[in-house]
Amino acid sequence: MKKIILSTLLASTLLLTACGAANSEETLETENNETSQDSEVTNQEETTDSSDEETDELEEDVEEEADVAESIEYLYEVSDNLAYINVIDGKEANKQVALLTFDDGPNEHTLKIAQSLAEKDAPAIFFVNSMYLEDDEGKAILTEVHEMGFAIGNHTHTHASLPSISEEKQTEEIITTNDLVEEIIGTRPRFFRAPFGQNTDHSKQVVQDEGMALMNWTYGYDWEDAYRDPEALTDIMINTNLLVPGSNLLMHDREWTAKAVPAIIDGLRDNDFELLDPDLILSNELESEDVSE
Repeated sequence: MKKIILSTLLASTLLLTACGAANSEETLETENNETSQDSEVTNQEETTDSSDEETDELEEDVEEEADVAESIEYLYEVSDNLAYINVIDGKEANKQVALLTFDDGPNEHTLKIAQSLAEKDAPAIFFVNSMYLEDDEGKAILTEVHEMGFAIGNHTHTHASLPSISEEKQTEEIITTNDLVEEIIGTRPRFFRAPFGQNTDHSKQVVQDEGMALMNWTYGYDWEDAYRDPEALTDIMINTNLLVPGSNLLMHDREWTAKAVPAIIDGLRDNDFELLDPDLILSNELESEDVSE
């Protein structure tokens, strides 16, 4: 009888022990699941917070850029004959300025020119042909030039002679470039220069509708055989009698020009010319409402 009772007690004890172990495993599994769920929730909250912070930072950057754009006071405008940059009537600004511009890029010489300009803190406009912006290399060059702080101008899509093509094609040449530039750097060009300086009544209207300033140039030499040499080009760019206050200097993204840029900058400054920041140039008639204020 005692053996039966002892066996029964032993069996009960084993059963209780097994049940207790099972309950412990269930409790541990439940706690682990709860911990895992809490961790997932925490990670989701952290991810959401991080995303919100990035969004807030982006919005702040956009607002800051907008504030900077609104705070710019336009002091200069393109002359009626499109060749010079003049101080706006009623504004006080240095008249002894020269504007540096580079056409026909981007190409393999564009970055070297931009780097030389940046090293000497010299502003400029790069007038681009957007047919060179259709591949990754062209897009990367344009992005880098823009991020270095240089203005990007519109020089048409294919460098076509505008008077020789239809009005529809003229529109396409101009708008395509604006669209591609905006797609790459986020802003549309504020300046337009026609290939060969050949404008038409229609192209002028498109430029105006797009809010751009139309400009040609005062002088340029780097396409002439005699000046496809850095020393010769430097000499003519800074010593020509065409260099006057408000001159708009035309150059191109070419090897000899790239080599001459540092000396041209030094030569202009030695002649007491300030290199004009394009941000100070009025770009369309809508902005002219602010000029008289």
